[in-house]
Amino acid sequence: MSTAAPGRMRSRDIDRAHTAGKLDAAYAEGQLGAAEYHDRIARARVAKTLGELSDLVADLQQAAAGQPVVVPPPSGYPPGTRARTADRRAAGELLDRAYGEGQLTEDEHRAATELLAEATTLGDLADITADLQGPRNTPVAPRPPGSGRSGRYFAVLTAAALAVTIGAFTLTSRDTDSAASAPPPAAVAPAEPGEPGPAPEQPDPLVFAPPNLVTGAGLAQFIGEYRERFGDTVADQIWLYPDHGDVERAVPGQPNRLVSYDYRGGFNQSDDLTTRPVDTSTVDLGTLDTGAIGRVLADAPAIARVPDGAVTHMSFEIQTHSPYNGVPAVSVYVSNTFDESGWLLVGVAGDVLRVRPFEG
Repeated sequence: MSTAAPGRMRSRDIDRAHTAGKLDAAYAEGQLGAAEYHDRIARARVAKTLGELSDLVADLQQAAAGQPVVVPPPSGYPPGTRARTADRRAAGELLDRAYGEGQLTEDEHRAATELLAEATTLGDLADITADLQGPRNTPVAPRPPGSGRSGRYFAVLTAAALAVTIGAFTLTSRDTDSAASAPPPAAVAPAEPGEPGPAPEQPDPLVFAPPNLVTGAGLAQFIGEYRERFGDTVADQIWLYPDHGDVERAVPGQPNRLVSYDYRGGFNQSDDLTTRPVDTSTVDLGTLDTGAIGRVLADAPAIARVPDGAVTHMSFEIQTHSPYNGVPAVSVYVSNTFDESGWLLVGVAGDVLRVRPFEG
């Protein structure tokens, strides 16, 4: 009896659900844009073979694959692997550091930043940063499920999560099929005078989008949720974007261990623990005057002379270059659709310390 090649084997619901989970993780990490994600999810739902499913995730990093990658080592992911948001941020930090250290001129920094915005793979990021000095984060090889002391717990959690995913996947498919085949609703005749009319339709539930984190209101909400989550407002470094944030801080009670969190309406650990120098300088979010900084953020495009610009992201950390060495300050980055960009350095009280305007 002949058997089909592995890639031509028929896929099961559990195979399609497992692939959908990988796509969800890749979308959350920024490896896929919204259009690509929705297209691949749709294709996963109707995939007939294991080969079709494999093709949908072949160019993706595994979830929680370790530290962001800028230049992948020989044993790491191949250059054609999709880059995550964390990888692009790491490359952007290297470019910003190189600019501050004088490795790049303003024009070179702007050109490299424009290329970074278009980069989709780890190889693209490596090419952009290949001639720069500075530390590069490298990937940690993904550990197979079941290895280490937490293997049994991982297996149990994975099975539970997969069961939930399969249930949701199956119900969604059946609901969609049912909706497609259901007859249109019958017309309801108007009620006669004096008779009660039909019950009003229930409104759709309201969905409240989180505020833009690079505004004064968004910053204030982030600080409040940070205090509630961690019991303090201290961090090594904070990066905020309009719709998400990244946090690095010491593990409580272990000042030599660094933990990273991804914020998307809640804080989730994004990487494995790494070594942290015990004398690392920290910043205190509680010292920020969110009202004053919010006003600077609103005026940032004008201050940076970026036409039709917007704040793309900002960071809060201890400065390491004179004349502000050792000073906690907020770096604000402004850009527009033409990749014309500028930069501000803002003190905790909202005072603009330094400006690198767009000089187009």
